[in-house]
Amino acid sequence: MRSLLKSAFGPRLYITVAVAIVLGAIVGFVFPSFGASLAPVGTGFIQLIQMLIAPVVFCTIVTGIAGAGKLTSVGRIGVKALVYFELMTTIALAIGLVVMNLLKPGAGIHANANELKLNDTAQGYVSTGQHQNWYDFILNIIPKSFVGAFTDGNVLQVLLIAVLFAVAVKMLGARGDAIVSAVGRVNDAIFGIIKLIMYLAPIGAFGAMAYTTGKFGVATLVSLGSIVVLFWVIGILFCLLVFGAVARICGLRVLAVYRYFKDEILITLGTSNYEAVMPQLMRKLEGAGCPKPIVGLVVPSGYAFNGDGVCLYLGFASLYIAQAFDIDLSIWQQIALLAVFMLTSKGSAGVAGAGFVILAATLSSTGTVPVVGIMLILGVDRFLSTMRGLVSLSGQMMGSLVVSVWERQLDRPRALRIMRGLEAPLVQTAEPTGSTATAEGAPSRGGDAAPVVTAP
Repeated sequence: MRSLLKSAFGPRLYITVAVAIVLGAIVGFVFPSFGASLAPVGTGFIQLIQMLIAPVVFCTIVTGIAGAGKLTSVGRIGVKALVYFELMTTIALAIGLVVMNLLKPGAGIHANANELKLNDTAQGYVSTGQHQNWYDFILNIIPKSFVGAFTDGNVLQVLLIAVLFAVAVKMLGARGDAIVSAVGRVNDAIFGIIKLIMYLAPIGAFGAMAYTTGKFGVATLVSLGSIVVLFWVIGILFCLLVFGAVARICGLRVLAVYRYFKDEILITLGTSNYEAVMPQLMRKLEGAGCPKPIVGLVVPSGYAFNGDGVCLYLGFASLYIAQAFDIDLSIWQQIALLAVFMLTSKGSAGVAGAGFVILAATLSSTGTVPVVGIMLILGVDRFLSTMRGLVSLSGQMMGSLVVSVWERQLDRPRALRIMRGLEAPLVQTAEPTGSTATAEGAPSRGGDAAPVVTAP
């Protein structure tokens, strides 16, 4: 057990991942055909992690809620999380629109909608988007079967099942202690698997980056590089300024938060997929002083409802396309577009290429901007999606911290020490009695618990 509870994200992982990303970019640029052929390497790593997301979410929520206090706190935590999600996504949408109105990067392109035609890839996004409705996320919360939620990998459905299961176990009283203990041990075993998979993180990042630069590299970046650079600048400033203010409210420094999560940031940078780091993100948030019940509810729901990067992208891309077609949207038309995005963005859970699908769906439904305009940015969407993922990942980091502070349950002294590198992260594990204990079975003191499961 002790070996499982050593860091799977050891101090050198971020170095090896960073080196792998650089090497992957070089290979993709120098040998584009070979780089593009490495897509299965990155995809395989992502799928290995994604296959464990559903059981991690289930086990974390069950042990967290069943081992917590009153059930009324669960509903309160959920409401506060949704308030935070809605606030941040609205800010992201508004900033995207404001920046584009000020800079107008699409002006002067003078694109002609009649000269553009959707290719097969873009047509697929449009078709998917046309079948998406704002209420889909409500209906999609309910799985067709208990097992189906796990096989489909739908986080929202697993979240619902886990909450109901945890409440039922809680109602069993002492009879449910053995169930909580068993689920906790299964959770430990799953994180043992994650530890093994994380040995492959540098290889996965190398393959994904080589594929990106090989398939979409030099020619595309030369023609639309300014758009990519602008969106990356906006995204970085959003992470530093907006999330910096959020971190300050929590009594933390945003750069210290990013330093603590540097492994997850680099893996997202290399793979363009921030869902692949969900299990490690949850465990490290617990290790930084966020209670398990809060992390278990906020992080999975945040991946469905708190796409800050997607919302920032929607405001950016929609106005860029409008400007490229010389379409002058009034302030009221832009507000109406923002309102539609606020609804459609909530239905993106589990949709591949969510940002692009929502953009296509909204443009085709409003009719204000020609949907064929998505062809103007399709070539660089892979590079834009990387920043979308980084901004959304930052939102997931902050969500649990904000709700923990709101609930007055964040162990701020521990969080400050851990994020400054002065103390090793610790996490709580479930015991049959619902009390906090270390992984070795000894009761903890002052909230201390077992070390975070990390990779070498």
